[in-house]
Amino acid sequence: MEFADLKTFIEKSMRMSHIYQPVMLMTLLEKGGTASVRDIATSILIHDESQIEYYEQITKEMVGQVLRKRAVVKKEGKAFELLDFNELSGEQVTELIGLLQGKLDDFKERRGSKIWQHRKLSEGYISGTIRYEVLKRAKFRCELCGISAEIKALEVDHIVPRNKGGSDDPSNFQSLCYSCNAMKRDRDDTDFRKVIESYGHREPGCVFCELPVERIALENELCVAVADKYPVTPGHMLVIPKRHVAEYLDLGRPELNAVHFLLEQLKKQLQDNDPTVKGFNIGINCGATAGQTVFHCHIHLIPRREGDVENPAGGVRHLIPGKGHYTVKSEGA
Repeated sequence: MEFADLKTFIEKSMRMSHIYQPVMLMTLLEKGGTASVRDIATSILIHDESQIEYYEQITKEMVGQVLRKRAVVKKEGKAFELLDFNELSGEQVTELIGLLQGKLDDFKERRGSKIWQHRKLSEGYISGTIRYEVLKRAKFRCELCGISAEIKALEVDHIVPRNKGGSDDPSNFQSLCYSCNAMKRDRDDTDFRKVIESYGHREPGCVFCELPVERIALENELCVAVADKYPVTPGHMLVIPKRHVAEYLDLGRPELNAVHFLLEQLKKQLQDNDPTVKGFNIGINCGATAGQTVFHCHIHLIPRREGDVENPAGGVRHLIPGKGHYTVKSEGA
């Protein structure tokens, strides 16, 4: 690409949702046209304020406090100062830096990747594909506080930790910013053994706890999908948590994730197999007053086709006769 073309691309064609493109191109220009993936990643890190903020917290609240207590440094405003630095000669500074580099090299050799275990959410490897899917599902926001990945770095967290029996099933992952994840580790004293045990709870005599295997159309670790025995429309499906739990609002986050996964799979499957499916109603009855007859949570996925009713406007509002159709009034009318 010639200069004029590259300039035009940068000025007029480059569409940015993040800092990555200009940083990568700057790195390539500064490195003589060729740069390693690590060089580019390092440049991005330098420009990533959320990562810098993370290590600012580490500096102030961890390493800085330790060295202050040991009377090695002091804090002046927003800066740290090495005590009695002015008393050191140039040769002594060089010698001390060499000693510190030796400490680093020895530590890295002994500990390897465990050095960065504090930046991981549980022991073991989480693939990049899983990380991306979890962050995409969360719309690249923290699922606890809602902050965007553009403002604060996000981490992929095991909801139920591995060391408490949590699995690597996609339903057991969530997206957390580093602040929320740190607070979760420090403050959450949940006995996750009981949570794991609860997923295995089945109620004798419950029709959804004792589903015949042949009825199951799709399944993941925490829920199943079956065809409704009394379909409202062709393709009407039910998504049912495996744990015996009465209402949707009593589901845990991993179960909600699992339910959502199956709903997405069913939606795609139904539309791939039947192009006439143009929409869906997703319905949940919570309590007898709301029409629930089987008191094991289940979610209805009802395919909709053009012309299946005379006037579909109002959708689920038709649960109460006469409330489906209404006139939208302008403000102040």
